[in-house]
Amino acid sequence: MFKTAFERLQQLYLRVFDTEFIRRIVRNSSYLVSATVVVAAIGFFQASFQFRVLGVAGVGLFGVLATFTNVLNRLTAFRIDEMVVRYVRLYTQRGQHDKAAATYKMAALLESLGAIAAFLLILWLAPLGVEIFSDQSGTEQWFILYGTLVLINLFYDSSDGLLQVFDRFDAKSVIDVSQSVLRFGLTVLVFYTGGGLREIILAELAGRMLRAGGIMTMALYTARQRWGRGWWRAPFSVLQEDRRSLLTFAFSTNASATISLIAKDSEGLWVNGFLGNVAGGLYSTALGLIGLLQIPISPLPSTTYPELSRAVADNDWSSVRHVLKRGSQLASVYSFPVMLILLVFGRQIITLWAGPDFVDAYAPLVILVLGYTFVNILYWNRAALLAFNRPVYPTIINFIGMLLKVGAILLIGGSLGATGFAALLAGYYVFTVGLAALRVRRDVREHLAAPA
Repeated sequence: MFKTAFERLQQLYLRVFDTEFIRRIVRNSSYLVSATVVVAAIGFFQASFQFRVLGVAGVGLFGVLATFTNVLNRLTAFRIDEMVVRYVRLYTQRGQHDKAAATYKMAALLESLGAIAAFLLILWLAPLGVEIFSDQSGTEQWFILYGTLVLINLFYDSSDGLLQVFDRFDAKSVIDVSQSVLRFGLTVLVFYTGGGLREIILAELAGRMLRAGGIMTMALYTARQRWGRGWWRAPFSVLQEDRRSLLTFAFSTNASATISLIAKDSEGLWVNGFLGNVAGGLYSTALGLIGLLQIPISPLPSTTYPELSRAVADNDWSSVRHVLKRGSQLASVYSFPVMLILLVFGRQIITLWAGPDFVDAYAPLVILVLGYTFVNILYWNRAALLAFNRPVYPTIINFIGMLLKVGAILLIGGSLGATGFAALLAGYYVFTVGLAALRVRRDVREHLAAPA
C-alpha cells in the first residue's frame, strides 16, 4: 500500500515538475515563497496591532501616506529592476561582462537620481496631499516623514534585479524575513507603550531601512564577485550600440508603470480622496486580506521572467509554452481554495483580525478576491511579454484600461462606495490581464508553427 502511494506521489511530482525549467522556477520561488509566507504571517499580526493603534480613519490615512509616497517614487522610476534582469542576464549569457556591469551601474545611477527627484516632489506636494487625501489638517509632517522612504530605497530596485539575475533568492529571503521581524517587534512596542501614527511610521521606516541596506549591500558584493573589484569602472560607452534598445525598454516600462500607478496602484488615493479616510481604512483592510491570496504567487513573476528570457534567447518555444501552462496550474492549486475560504469566512476573519469596526470591509473584499484570483492564474502575462521583447504592448492595453477606469471614477466616483471602487479595479484586471494573456498565447503559437 505504501509503495503504491509513494509511486503515485512520484508520478505526480514528475508530471508537474517534468522539466528543468519548471524545477528551477519552483526551486528559486521556494526561497521567496518560504520568506513570503513567513513575512505575510508576521505582517498579518503586525497589521492587527496597527488597526488597534490607529482605528479605521487612521488606517485610511496611513494607507494614504504609503500610496502617496509610492506614486511619486514610481513616477520618477523606470521599473529599473526589469531592465537589469533582461539586459544583465543577456550580456552575462553572451560573456559580455563589461556591458553587464555598465548596465547595472547605469541602472543604479538612474534610480538614485529618480529617488532624489521623488523626495523633492514629496516636499513640494505634501500640502496638496493633506488638502485632498486627509480628513485631518496639519499632517504634512507625516507625509514628509514617510516620504523619506524613497531616499532609504536609493538604488534598491536595480540591486534587487541584479540578485534575481544571479539567483540570490536565498539572500533576498533572509533579508525580507529579518526586516519583517524588526517591523513587527517595533509595532508591538508601539501598541504597548501607547504610541500613535508617528511611531507606527518610524517602525515601518526602520524595517525598510534594514531591507534596503541588506539588498543593496548584497548586490554590490555580488557585482564584485562576478565582475571583479573594479567592476564600477566599466564605461557607459560599451553600451553605445545597444543604447536605443535600452532606452526604449526603460521608457516603455516606465510609461507602463505610470499608467499602472493611475489605474491600480493609487487605489488608496482615489478612495480616500472621494470617500474619506474611514472608507479608505475599510478598503485598505480588504486589500490587506488580498495578501493571503497572493502569498505564494507574488514571487513567481520574478522567478519565471528570467527562465522565460533564457528560453526565448535559446529559441526554445516548447519550453515557453510548457512553463506558462504549468505555472497556471500551480497557481490554481493554491488560489481557488483560498478564494473560497475568503468568500465564505471573510466576515469572521475580518472581525478576528481587525475588530468589529472593520466588518464593512467584507463587501469590497468579495469583489477584490474574484479579480485577484483571475490575476493569479495568469500571473505570467507581463513577464512573458517582456521576455518576448514586447514591452510596449502591455503599455497600450493598460492605457486603455486606465482611461476606462479613471473615466468611470470621475463620472460617478462620489457615489460608488468602497465596493464600487473594488469592482472597477477587478474589471481593470480582467480587461488588461486577459488581453495580455491572449497576446502571449498568440505569440507562442506563431513561433511554434514557424519551423513548419
